[in-house]
Amino acid sequence: MEKSVTSQKSPYKVKVEKDKIYFWCVCGLSQKQPFCDGSHKKDGKFKSLKYIAKESKEVFFCGCKMTNHQPLCDGSHSKL
Repeated sequence: MEKSVTSQKSPYKVKVEKDKIYFWCVCGLSQKQPFCDGSHKKDGKFKSLKYIAKESKEVFFCGCKMTNHQPLCDGSHSKL
């Protein structure tokens, strides 16, 4: 798989709403980080990742795009 662009070396803290659908940017090119704006469609190598909030709360979406727990941060940015 093609390597994603790191949009930032820290997570994005976002308050999500229960049952709402979010599309996380996988490629790192979106201007609406951490969410997808369709920028991946230019080269067709990536797809956004659907995330459905199970409850209303604050979550940390990965900004470095290196997480093993997509779309949420797992601390991988600390190794960059």
